[in-house]
Amino acid sequence: MSNPLNALPRAAAALCVLLSAGALAGVPQTPQRPVVETLHGTRLVDPYRWLEGDQRGEITPEVSAWTDRQNAHTREVLDGLPGRKALEKRLRELMEVPAISAPSMYGTRYFYSRREGSQPQAVRYVRDSLDGPDRMLLDPGAIDPTGLTTVAWTAPSDDGRLMAFGLYRSGDENSVLYVMDVDSGDWLAEEIPGKTELMRWLPDGSGFYYRRLEDLDDPYSATVKLHRLGTHHRQDKVLFRQRDLAFFYKDLGKSAAELEQLGTTWGPGGLVSRDGRWMAVYYWTGTASLDLWVADLEQWRRSGELKLRSAVTGRQGRIGGALFRGGKLYLQNSFDASNGRVSVIDLEQPDYANWHDLVPEQENLVIRGASFASDVVAVNYMADAQTRISLFDLEGKSRGDIELPGIGSASLVTAEDRNEAFLEFSSFNMPRSIYHLDLQSRSRALWARPDVPVNPDDIDVRQVWYKSTDGTPVSMFVVHRKGLELNGKNPTILYGYGGFEIPLTPNFSATLFPWYEAGGVYAVANLRGGGEYGSAWHEAGMLEHKQNVFDDFIAAGQWLIDQGYTNSGQLGIAGGSNGGLLTGAVVVQRPELFAAAISAVPLLDMLRYQDFLMARYWVPEYGSAEDERQFGFLRAYSPYQNVRPGTKYPAVLFTAGENDKRVHPMHARKMAALMQADSASDPQQKPILLWVDRDAGHGAGKPLDLQIRDVADQRIFMMWQLGLLKTH
Repeated sequence: MSNPLNALPRAAAALCVLLSAGALAGVPQTPQRPVVETLHGTRLVDPYRWLEGDQRGEITPEVSAWTDRQNAHTREVLDGLPGRKALEKRLRELMEVPAISAPSMYGTRYFYSRREGSQPQAVRYVRDSLDGPDRMLLDPGAIDPTGLTTVAWTAPSDDGRLMAFGLYRSGDENSVLYVMDVDSGDWLAEEIPGKTELMRWLPDGSGFYYRRLEDLDDPYSATVKLHRLGTHHRQDKVLFRQRDLAFFYKDLGKSAAELEQLGTTWGPGGLVSRDGRWMAVYYWTGTASLDLWVADLEQWRRSGELKLRSAVTGRQGRIGGALFRGGKLYLQNSFDASNGRVSVIDLEQPDYANWHDLVPEQENLVIRGASFASDVVAVNYMADAQTRISLFDLEGKSRGDIELPGIGSASLVTAEDRNEAFLEFSSFNMPRSIYHLDLQSRSRALWARPDVPVNPDDIDVRQVWYKSTDGTPVSMFVVHRKGLELNGKNPTILYGYGGFEIPLTPNFSATLFPWYEAGGVYAVANLRGGGEYGSAWHEAGMLEHKQNVFDDFIAAGQWLIDQGYTNSGQLGIAGGSNGGLLTGAVVVQRPELFAAAISAVPLLDMLRYQDFLMARYWVPEYGSAEDERQFGFLRAYSPYQNVRPGTKYPAVLFTAGENDKRVHPMHARKMAALMQADSASDPQQKPILLWVDRDAGHGAGKPLDLQIRDVADQRIFMMWQLGLLKTH
């Protein structure tokens, strides 16, 4: 029998064919309509402001027609590249492999999702026992045959009898809440719009606490309510609103300016105890900090007044996993602990001065999560961007570590009423595997692992360290096929993010195997701004320190060249969202260092980003040009304001989602137009391309066919630009 893996080298060889430059159509022309303004004494000219849309940022017919022309050009270029169909066929084989999630446990039931074959979206299933038969609960493909409807989240009641869930369409992430009877599969009458998120069911399943936006056009209108089943959501009782800042801050002496900024952060939320007695109310004050109070919900139900008792305010720090038990709150947090800790809070005396550590901060281990079982605290540590899971009892005594299948990324799904758990594990060369785990005996049994048609043993993974511009050591993972010769001629993709305390850890991607097998290298840099090394690492890449992130990424690229992996003519970079800002910034700062870049759903005009959609959430991370001091460092690196006419820029593929409710597509539109006009590179050989997906948002919820198209676009673009497609 022939091995399907052997087809890949043949496919890679087929890709190395001649490409006629004349096959590429001309770049669509974009008229300039300069808007001139002075900000903090600096004269600014914006030639493409009209691409932002109307005054509310809504797309106009003219911008829509311009987008159609750009999309048509991009499709002509990318779809016309030789080997595109063969690559897409190979990617489909890899992406149609079944994908399954680790189950969550409620009552005697196990809830999980699974997508198989050509199904456009994952389907939700339940088992009534661990080894029971699968029973389908929710198939978004049956709800919407277009495949554009997505299950955003599911939330079963504690006994597993009911399941709330959220649906949205075309990537807009504005989920509508519904409720299902799990026994019958029937939907109840509940239908609550407003980008809803369920926080906690009532103990008897008669209702739930949830968060929603009162106005979908106002991302800063979050409200927390209590819903009773069988009633209309307009009758739901309000616990607190984001707009009512005085409720949170009446006694803290905040200035009007401080209150105004607080009104545009991620805002409020709450953690509710399983018995329904307590709520820990939090309010995000920035991307690295929140304030926390405790409220007695029994008192609220009796009096109608929610009284907050301060737990911690005015300190840098975030929270994670939580457990209410015996009048105490066990809480993962990073207040005064950059690497994280697990603290115990007396709910009757919650003031920060009374907190004590259950699991104290450790110098070389960063806590990325904490989950709780009936008598176990499982702490998910990160050591040099790799996972370690340690167990403790509720007195803080160590119970040792969970043995992991290897070096990689792992997470644990637990439930506070039992000591069974599900362990997820993956690495660059190990498909995601799910194990059923007994936390007492530590016995482990494989529950699910996809049968991926690749050979992970052929792949070599290294973690390396290099020095950034200022001498700071930075770690990076480098992945390629075994036996790769370091001859300085290997096509290489460097990926990064560097923001919001989000870490990049070893993760399996079957779609990268065609890249590896064709001789490509893939590198992931753990830049400042991320969460790989604690809160301090994040803060070193925020606000006025953002240039550190770009310097770290540039240094990673230079290291790959210096070590003989690649050269500037075969080095490409990729990133999305905040990572799209990253690639946009370094392309402008060091255009000669890279041959190609992918900037997906990016922020690029950093002087105006805060005026669109939910972007004021991110002012604590980036700053705002409205502030004179912050304007200085934003102006210095903002990609859109730093494009230099007559510069030979690398090829760039910008992508955006027309329904994106996070990052406005105006960033990609304006930057693509500007670089198309100003780049001195041959547009046939080093094009600036724009793809705006009319059926998508920031990326979440895309059906399988659109995912395959997007991955094929990005891979074939890099193959072309980094030398796997020979052009003449």
